[in-house]
Amino acid sequence: MNILLWHVHGSWTTSFVQGKHRYLIPVNDARDAMGRGRAQTFDWPATVEELPLDQIRDVDVAIVQRPEELELVPRGVPVIYVEHNTPKGDVPNSWHPMADRDDLIVAHVTDFNELFWDTGGTRTTVIEHGIVEPSARWSGDVDHLAIVTNEPIRRNRVTGTDLFPRFAAVAPLDVFGMGVEGLRGPRITPYDDPPQHVMHAEVARRRIYLHLTRWTSLGLSLIEAMQMGMPVVGLATTEAVAAVPPDAGVLDTRVSTLVEATHWLLEDAEAARSLGTRARQVALARYGLDRFLADWDRLLEEEKCASR
Repeated sequence: MNILLWHVHGSWTTSFVQGKHRYLIPVNDARDAMGRGRAQTFDWPATVEELPLDQIRDVDVAIVQRPEELELVPRGVPVIYVEHNTPKGDVPNSWHPMADRDDLIVAHVTDFNELFWDTGGTRTTVIEHGIVEPSARWSGDVDHLAIVTNEPIRRNRVTGTDLFPRFAAVAPLDVFGMGVEGLRGPRITPYDDPPQHVMHAEVARRRIYLHLTRWTSLGLSLIEAMQMGMPVVGLATTEAVAAVPPDAGVLDTRVSTLVEATHWLLEDAEAARSLGTRARQVALARYGLDRFLADWDRLLEEEKCASR
C-alpha cells in the first residue's frame, strides 16, 4: 500500500513507518513544516521515500495530522486524521477541527484524547502508541534525574518546567530534547536534540525518569523510558495514569509526594530496580511495535476498502 503522510512527529512516525508499506513523505527545498522529508535524527527504513508533493503518485491512503494538509490530499484518496494532541482551550467542551465530517475517520492515540475531544458525528477510533524498543537498558549508575521534553521554555507550565527546580534541589536534573538549550537553573543541565540512540543511552544511565508534563496525550519518551527499565516518577495527569500502574512507578498530583518518592528511589536502589523491571514488562506488553502495526494495518485496509 502507498501511504502519503507528512513528517510531523518524528517519534510517532518512526514507529509507523516500520510497517510493510511504502511511505511517501513530502519534501521541499526549505525542509520546512510542510516538507521536512525524511528524518535526520531517527532511523527510518528504505521504504520511506521523500518526494516533492507534486511528484507523489498512486496514493492508496493519506495520513493527515494537521487541518492544513487536507487540501493537499489528492481527490478521492481516503483520509485518516491522526490526533496526537490533547485539546486546547475550552476543555472539556473542545470541538475538534474534524468534527461532523463523513469523509474521514479520526484516529486518536489515547483513550484520553477520544474522551476529551468532541468530534460530533465523525467516526473515531483509538490506536494506542507502539514504539521501536530502545536498545539501551537502565543502569541507574548516575545519580541524576532525567527528563525528555521539547521546547520546555516556550511551553513552560504545559511541560512542567516551573517544577524543575523543586526536583533539581533533590538531585541534578538532566533535560534532553529539542529547544532545551536555553534552560537555566542550579543543577539543571540541558542536552539539546541529541540523536535518538545517544539520548537513550544517556537517559538510561540516570537513576529516575521524571514525567512532569501537565497536559499531553502520552509522551513517547515516557514509554521509551519504561521499556528501557527505568523507574518513573510523574504527574498523575491525562493518559499517564493508565500507562504507569502503581507497581511500575509513582504518580501523584501532589508534587511534594513526588519529591519524597524521588528521595526514596535515589536512596533505595533495589526499589528503583523493582519499579523499573515492572515498568519494562508493562510497556512491552501494552506498547509493543507488533500490536501497533497490526492495529494500523487493519484500519488502513478498512479505509482503503471502504473507499472503493
